[in-house]
Amino acid sequence: MAGRFVRASKYRHVFGKSTRKEFCYDNLHISRNAWDTNLVKANPEYLSVNWESSGGGAFAVIPLNEKGKLPDQIPLFRGHTAAVLDTDWHPFNDRIIASASDDGKVFIWEVPQNFTLYTDGDEVVDVTPVSKLTGHSRKVGQVLFNPAAENILASASGDLTIKLWDIGTGQANLVLKHPDIVQSLSWSANGAFLATTSRDKKLRVWDVRQQSPVHEYAGHEGAKNSRAVWMGEHNRIATTGFSRMSERQIGLWEPGRKEPIGGFTSLDSISGICMPFWDDGSSCLYLAGKGDGNIRYFEYENDKFEFLSEHKSADPQRGIAFLPRRGINVHENEIMRAFKTINDTWIEPISFTVPRRAETFQSDIYPPAIGLKPAMSAKEWLDGKTGVPAKIDLESIYEGSAPVEIPADYKPAVAPARAAAAAPAPKKEPEPAPAPTPAYRAPPTTADQKASISNMANKYQDDEESSDDEAETSSFEEISRPAPRPAPAAVRTPVTPAPPAQAKPPSPTKTASAAPFRATFGDAPKSSSSSDSDLLDKIKELFDHQNKIIGAQSDKITAQSQIISQLAADVEALKKRVGPGSQEQSERIRQLELELEEARS
Repeated sequence: MAGRFVRASKYRHVFGKSTRKEFCYDNLHISRNAWDTNLVKANPEYLSVNWESSGGGAFAVIPLNEKGKLPDQIPLFRGHTAAVLDTDWHPFNDRIIASASDDGKVFIWEVPQNFTLYTDGDEVVDVTPVSKLTGHSRKVGQVLFNPAAENILASASGDLTIKLWDIGTGQANLVLKHPDIVQSLSWSANGAFLATTSRDKKLRVWDVRQQSPVHEYAGHEGAKNSRAVWMGEHNRIATTGFSRMSERQIGLWEPGRKEPIGGFTSLDSISGICMPFWDDGSSCLYLAGKGDGNIRYFEYENDKFEFLSEHKSADPQRGIAFLPRRGINVHENEIMRAFKTINDTWIEPISFTVPRRAETFQSDIYPPAIGLKPAMSAKEWLDGKTGVPAKIDLESIYEGSAPVEIPADYKPAVAPARAAAAAPAPKKEPEPAPAPTPAYRAPPTTADQKASISNMANKYQDDEESSDDEAETSSFEEISRPAPRPAPAAVRTPVTPAPPAQAKPPSPTKTASAAPFRATFGDAPKSSSSSDSDLLDKIKELFDHQNKIIGAQSDKITAQSQIISQLAADVEALKKRVGPGSQEQSERIRQLELELEEARS
């Protein structure tokens, strides 16, 4: 029986829609560096790509509206002396981007106004950094902006440290020391904690401003890299990695618990690393395999990942990026958009869409999204302030107006729903209280019982006669299922003779209960014992007569039931003898079946 029920979800039918080649980003030279990185990052305006270039490291910035085959020579963001390993966009300024390089430096860049890849002149001018952050002694493998505080950047290096930079002042105010190389890092939604995985197979949760880990757990046991992603405003962390048998796994962690919730879940035995991406608006986790073309997505519910579907493609991806929620197309019911690299030469957008035909804004699948206003400044964050950035109402974007800001609130869509669900509760409280009923209800008189049984017998007789008349006059094209008849009163209230012990001589204190008998048999003298005995004799005679009537009626009903059973057997035999038959025969048989059902009711 359990397999017949389907879990209700707004995102159960989400599907990934590929893009035709002419609407992709072609003629690229994506970096072939072996460092474990996503290669691309996206925001609502631009797409950054680690570039394969000579004479130092570089990356490209592609405006999202410039699709198709790009020019052979495009302006690059140059300045590093070694390969660029990672980039990250500023969450509150779409023109600011940070880059990490094999040269051990972190650079901050600003995309020029009206930036385009199509230049009029013969000579292409590259972009230079606006700020250089130096302090790491080995290569910098990851950079990640704080999602709540303005201008706070984390950089992870091969020197086994994570530095926290204020890019406004260029100072590294905090340092997190690791025992091994950091493989991935992810901020909590309020920017107070940082989750990291490292080569020593440990998952750590850092209180960044205390510069110490508050939790440390044994993670995935496999030798290959593992990844971690903080699940937005949920107090949960999702990790991907490998088992000792090199099976890809996924884990769900709650800070403070030493084991993943429900243990590790095995996915498959493919060798590529799983790159996790979390969408806080739909509570969905996307897993993109490096080296294969599949993108799985799960919905988080009741501390479990419920598998939704999988986008399959024959083109494997080495890198992938997901767009922030404020940049999706709300007119096409798009809930997420990914950009995957293919063959190191082009990038394909993949739109994850809820299939609906509605012509209006779908508020149930578009909760408010993080906007462009930080929750605090860098100084306030360093001083200990914590908060979540203000959100914007996506309906204002749907209508084409300026984004409407909504105060920051954890799970803003859940609280009104709970309040609405709880609101009608007080109105329903008085409903279950039943109306007062009398403690005693007088039983039906024998005359009423006799009349009800007689009416039931007449109904059966009328049904037989009317069914014969209908069979002669009805048309085959106008046959319809008869409306269900209410059960007769005699069926709902079984008639059983009252025991003689209940028939007692009337007394002055029980005149009300003796009233029905007086109404039926007339007033009897109250002081005469002979009159009382005559009354009892009459009652006994009536009960005997009633029992005889009930017995006769039961025999008649039994005989009718036998006739109905025989008629049903005849119909079945007729169906077998006739076979499929013509349309008229089938309709006649159907009519007989309907009459049988009516008779049985």
